[in-house]
Amino acid sequence: MQRRSLLPSAFSGFTSPSLRQGSDPFLALHREMNRLFDEAFRGFGPPEGGAGSEAIASGGVAVPRIDVSETDQDLKVFAELPGVDQNDVEITLTDDVLTIRGEKKVEHENQQQNYHVMERSYGSFARSIRLPFAVNPDQVQATFKDGVLSVALPKPAETQQKERRIQIRSGGQGQAAISHSGGSAQAAE
Repeated sequence: MQRRSLLPSAFSGFTSPSLRQGSDPFLALHREMNRLFDEAFRGFGPPEGGAGSEAIASGGVAVPRIDVSETDQDLKVFAELPGVDQNDVEITLTDDVLTIRGEKKVEHENQQQNYHVMERSYGSFARSIRLPFAVNPDQVQATFKDGVLSVALPKPAETQQKERRIQIRSGGQGQAAISHSGGSAQAAE
C-alpha cells in the first residue's frame, strides 16, 4: 500500500527526512506550523542586540524598532511608536548617546469588560543608540507623524566626507588618477 501525505497542498514541498521515513505526518505539520508562527512573530518583542544599541522595556511593552540611515550631512533615526502619544515621548542626547524614552498608556475605557484575548502591550520603554560622533544638541530636529518618530542629527563639519582625488602609481609605467565622485578612471602619463 502506498503512503500518501496528509499535509495540505501548501506543504507539499515540505520533505523532511522524518516524513519520508513514514513518521507521523501530523507531527510534521505541527512542527511546520510552529516554524511559521515563529517567523511571523519574529519582528515583535525586544531586538536581538544591534551593535551600539541598548533597549529597556518594562511592563511587557515591546521596545520600538528603529532604522538608522546616514548621508554626508547627517544621521537619521526613525523609531516606530504605534499607539504612543507624542507628549509621552522624550528624546535626550548625552555626549554621543541618543536616548528615546516613552510610555504607552493603557486605553481601557470600561474596566467591567471581560477580555478573552489581550495581546497589546503597555508600559514604559527606552532605546539608546551610541552615535559615531558628538552632536550639537541645538541642531537636532525631531518630528512625530503617524506613529513614527524621526530624528535628524547633523554631522559636525570635521566629520562630513569631502570629495578627494587620489592618485594611483603603478610600477614605473605612469600614473592613474581616480575621481571618487564620478567613478571614472583617467590615466596620466
